[in-house]
Amino acid sequence: MTKEVLIHIRGLHTPEGETGEEPLELITTGEYYFRNNTHYLLYDEMMEGFTEPAHNMIKVRPGLMEVRKKGVVNVQMIFEKDKKNLAIYKTPFGRLEMEVAATRILLGESASSFEIHAEYALGMNGSPVTDCVMDIRAVPRDDKNFRIIRD
Repeated sequence: MTKEVLIHIRGLHTPEGETGEEPLELITTGEYYFRNNTHYLLYDEMMEGFTEPAHNMIKVRPGLMEVRKKGVVNVQMIFEKDKKNLAIYKTPFGRLEMEVAATRILLGESASSFEIHAEYALGMNGSPVTDCVMDIRAVPRDDKNFRIIRD
């Protein structure tokens, strides 16, 4: 796959004890690398209400995904199947301590695309907060067949 990519991220959050879902969707340009048996996606994200972007890196290998954000918010989240990991989310409004417990991380790759499917739970203070599903797809920036991820 090429270095310059289009990245489509789609997430669903189902807050604990609620039936409705909170969708999140982002389509942006970025860079893709594959080194030492690890996939990397790099992209910038504008956060609502701020003028500077957050610089994001998603690092993936079988069974493990790491998401790092630097800039207006700072966090390192480790998604490791069947393990609970602590993440400190630093925002302009203060710090949040979250637990990340991944139950599923799937990778799909071809010569022209790279896909990640992650299912995980977020918790705070030992209590569940929300169940999440995240789908990430990267294709070459000039891909004429780019499609939005759908259910």
